[in-house]
Amino acid sequence: MAAESWTYKKGLVETGNGIYAYLQPDGGWGWSNAGLIVDGDQSLLVDTLFDARLTREMLSTMADASGVRADSIGTLVNTHSNGDHTHGNGLCTRAEIIASEASAAEMEVTSAETLQGLMQMAPDMGEAGEFFLESFGAFDFSDVAEKLPTRTFTGELNLSVGDKKVNLIEVGPAHTRGDVLVHVPEFGTVYTGDILFVDGTPLMWAGPISNWIKACDLIVEMNAEVIVPGHGPITDSKGVKRVQEYLVYIDQEARKRYDAGLSVLDAALDIAFSDFESWGDRERIAVNVDTLYREYSQSEEPANAIDLFMMMAEVKKVRG
Repeated sequence: MAAESWTYKKGLVETGNGIYAYLQPDGGWGWSNAGLIVDGDQSLLVDTLFDARLTREMLSTMADASGVRADSIGTLVNTHSNGDHTHGNGLCTRAEIIASEASAAEMEVTSAETLQGLMQMAPDMGEAGEFFLESFGAFDFSDVAEKLPTRTFTGELNLSVGDKKVNLIEVGPAHTRGDVLVHVPEFGTVYTGDILFVDGTPLMWAGPISNWIKACDLIVEMNAEVIVPGHGPITDSKGVKRVQEYLVYIDQEARKRYDAGLSVLDAALDIAFSDFESWGDRERIAVNVDTLYREYSQSEEPANAIDLFMMMAEVKKVRG
């Protein structure tokens, strides 16, 4: 079926053969997607959501539609470390939780408590705090169910869900340090995590950008009929290529301004949104430029999250 065959609305979509996507419009900050693969009495969940309330709602919807209860899910795969894909892990009480080794390491040093602390600090953070509250105010970081992976891997890991073969392919560092694709080759389906933001601006916390571009090539080569992004509607190879076009464009434009000596903020304010004007969360260009600048300079100094949110707030104020 073509990607446009599935309506982009909140809830569970069965794309066929016991394979599901759980979608959360509008796909902006924190509104992530998840997936479920079922065969007989076996099941695999792809990602949880940003807080426990949202994850409970998703798991209840999945149970009603598929008969798979949260306490019977055998495997949970986290595509990467960000909380909007992991903060409900602990609600799957019997699941083996699998992530790349790099993602598991990131999860160990980040927590919902950090986000809750930023929420509490936000009123005193000026425009950056206002932007943070606007982006994340809908989520309850005091009500989460964090649980670290119980199994990690590097490279590739092949699993079975009943008779369904599921391949985990590490393509990070890209969006984060350990991004993973979840591919169900027999049924033409791939869950991409945040390697794909569809109709929303990609967000590059880690890089290098070349890995992300290669990951897009890999997804296209899979010839999947159903491509479930980390954020946004179900897509196809055309959607993947659009993300790749953005990555190539932002790399070219950021490099010009780096070579010309512009600051990160000045570059983010100067680069035209071009053909990507209609995408949501365009202020993420500030993070992308910052990550690219650090790549160009071969800097190993970690980014400052507060500084990044201040720059995004400024870009949004100036450019809308």
